[in-house]
Amino acid sequence: MSGARRRAIRTTEAPTPAFAYSQAIASEGLLFVSGQVGIDPTTREVAQGFEGQLRRALENVDAIARAAGASLADAVRVGVYLASGDDFQAMDAVYREYFGEPLPARTTVTVGLQGVAVEVDAVIALGEIP
Repeated sequence: MSGARRRAIRTTEAPTPAFAYSQAIASEGLLFVSGQVGIDPTTREVAQGFEGQLRRALENVDAIARAAGASLADAVRVGVYLASGDDFQAMDAVYREYFGEPLPARTTVTVGLQGVAVEVDAVIALGEIP
């Protein structure tokens, strides 16, 4: 890392940030992935339905992890932000498809999201910072 304690990770396989943040920052053996929503990185369209949005958001997180040499399997903490608490059971079922044992630590909260049903962020362990 040329003496730097942190490095931005970028990939075209996840949506380009529209505001002032990095897709992720690698530092001290960890990858801090910014909140990802169900937007297709190519079309910039929001996926259809709650499950479609969650799957796309998780795929975006995974794409960023892969750009840093890791994957969702290396996640140590995941934050899930729901527009509606009614989607918790559906979220948990889809989530289990993407994460194996041991499951990462997780926080799930209902928040006032704008125009999307779900947002996901993560902290992912890195073998070494790329």
